[in-house]
Amino acid sequence: MDFLINLLPHLLNGVTLGLLFALIALGFMLIVGVMETINLAHGSLFALGMYFALFFVAPQLGLLPDLQAWYMALPIGTRYLVALFLAPVFVGIFGMALELAMRRTYGRDPLYGLLLTFGAALVIEELIRLVWGSTEKQLALPESISGAVLIGDLIYSKYRFFASGFAILAILALWLFLEKTPYGAMIKAGAHDSEMVRALGINLSRLRLFVFSLGTALAAVAGVIMAPIWGIRPHVGVDAVVPAFLIIVLGGVGSLWGAVIAGLLVGLVVGLTGAYASEWSLMSMYLLFIAVVTFRARGLFGKKSVLEV
Repeated sequence: MDFLINLLPHLLNGVTLGLLFALIALGFMLIVGVMETINLAHGSLFALGMYFALFFVAPQLGLLPDLQAWYMALPIGTRYLVALFLAPVFVGIFGMALELAMRRTYGRDPLYGLLLTFGAALVIEELIRLVWGSTEKQLALPESISGAVLIGDLIYSKYRFFASGFAILAILALWLFLEKTPYGAMIKAGAHDSEMVRALGINLSRLRLFVFSLGTALAAVAGVIMAPIWGIRPHVGVDAVVPAFLIIVLGGVGSLWGAVIAGLLVGLVVGLTGAYASEWSLMSMYLLFIAVVTFRARGLFGKKSVLEV
């Protein structure tokens, strides 16, 4: 019984981490599916979401001291909600700018797109250092989601419950959007056959712009929620983009629920190994990846290739 009580917090941590990993991976997967390119700047945009959240919670407005004083007088809960809403919007605008820059690479060797997004990742990271500095920062939280809650003999962080619940709502909202709206149908059609979408009269350029913005906004949402858990530092995006890439391959490229389940698996593996063998924490994620793709190369829910017997 004592073993289960000791194990439960690590399981809950793994579920929280897995849900947030899935949220990052879903934005990544949308871009890969419709754009047919890997956005290496996804992690840097995740980090940028954290820093925008930091700004909206505690802005430094040296030239506008009166405005800063008025804004800081608002309750921390109000400022946190503003950050949760506006940080993804601003990162989505950055995503639109990046997609416009990428248009010259469409139809060319995929290496051009990879190099452009890699360069954008470096630029965003250095921009973060220039504006906010290189030291690690923490995001202030409302009192209602701070501290711990007692459940029986278990003492657990309120914020992690909030993070898990918010991630579940965001994933369900994305699923409803993709499955129940005409815009979602266009996105799925664009991921399946972009030429057919163009033939049907849908503006493919506008669709790509919207999808890229949505994908980067999802990364920013995950960044805002992850900020109190991971801390805020310029290079934190690297810790997010690698698991995201593994998750979409593990779950099967193009499968939303595959990405969610793979995210939970990765989160649980990383969380449990981090608790009992911390030196294996990162390695466990790669071992899981190798184990799955060895026996199922297309991932857990990937569609069967015509080359498979």
